[in-house]
Amino acid sequence: MTWNPLKRNAAEDAEAQIPIAEDDEDSTGKGRPTPKRRQVEAQNLRPIVPKDRKASRKVERNKLREKQNEEYDAMRSGDVKHMPAAEKLPWRVYIRDYIDARWNLAEFFIPVAFVILLGSMAVTAFYPQLSMPLLILMYAYLIAAVIDIAFMWRKLKVKLTEKYGERAVAKGSRSATYAWSRALQLRRWRMPRPRTPKRGNWPK
Repeated sequence: MTWNPLKRNAAEDAEAQIPIAEDDEDSTGKGRPTPKRRQVEAQNLRPIVPKDRKASRKVERNKLREKQNEEYDAMRSGDVKHMPAAEKLPWRVYIRDYIDARWNLAEFFIPVAFVILLGSMAVTAFYPQLSMPLLILMYAYLIAAVIDIAFMWRKLKVKLTEKYGERAVAKGSRSATYAWSRALQLRRWRMPRPRTPKRGNWPK
């Protein structure tokens, strides 16, 4: 028999045109045709942006509000575990306990200044010569409060350095500002609330 390359090529073309029949059963044997790769990829795709953005934002706001309420309740009750991350720092807890344990002149400055100003306005009409001494008294109290805070921070800084290292008093820690601002507030109005009801309970 003579070999004919044309016939061989025609036979190969005819064989290539025959469609490949899909298996009646896939590898799992569930009686379904094997899905094409394109179909599988389409099923695995997930949208990056949710379809309902408004509902998604509402859910996120609710979660954020719940977290804020939980943190606020913790600050009111003194529960350090559930406070914001900044308030849970060990040296900040120590600062709060230290300031809450002492009598701070600065915390009474606003009430004292308010009383002095009212007294100054009251006596101006009848005893104007007393207005100047009252103002001098107010400024003297302010200077005394600033000196008291300065001495307080000097002692507290040494204790923080010994207990927590230089990171507790570094510039980025804002420990000085945190201590001063707490010392300026009346004890009952401080947030987070003092963990002990009375003064004198010094931190270890």
